[in-house]
Amino acid sequence: MTNNVTLQTKEQGNELERTEATRGLYYTPRVDILETEDELTLLADMPGVRPEDADIRFEDGELVVHGRCPDRHEGKSFVNAEYGVGDFYRAFTISEVVDSSKIAAELKNGVLTVHLPKAEAVKPRKIAVKGA
Repeated sequence: MTNNVTLQTKEQGNELERTEATRGLYYTPRVDILETEDELTLLADMPGVRPEDADIRFEDGELVVHGRCPDRHEGKSFVNAEYGVGDFYRAFTISEVVDSSKIAAELKNGVLTVHLPKAEAVKPRKIAVKGA
């Protein structure tokens, strides 16, 4: 089912390339990318991010996912704290096969889902064969 769609994480060596933050921490969310005949679907884990705090941008073939995550337990004492507090950031280079005007996103239960519909020109189509 693969149409050689390119959706790549911007990488430099083994480190993710990202904009430098002047304050706070940025975490790289875990992402799954699914492909069907009609679209690519990106699923990113971003716990603690509310829909109004998610910023999804597509420009010049780059999809940027940024989720602002407020301090979830400000002023509380912890017996054990393994959950870091900070924003989420990830950037992907996307080929021209995506119809950028139809990109949609939703955030539910800490999972961001971004729908990247394929352009009509790259969708597979069945060709009718006529007899002579």
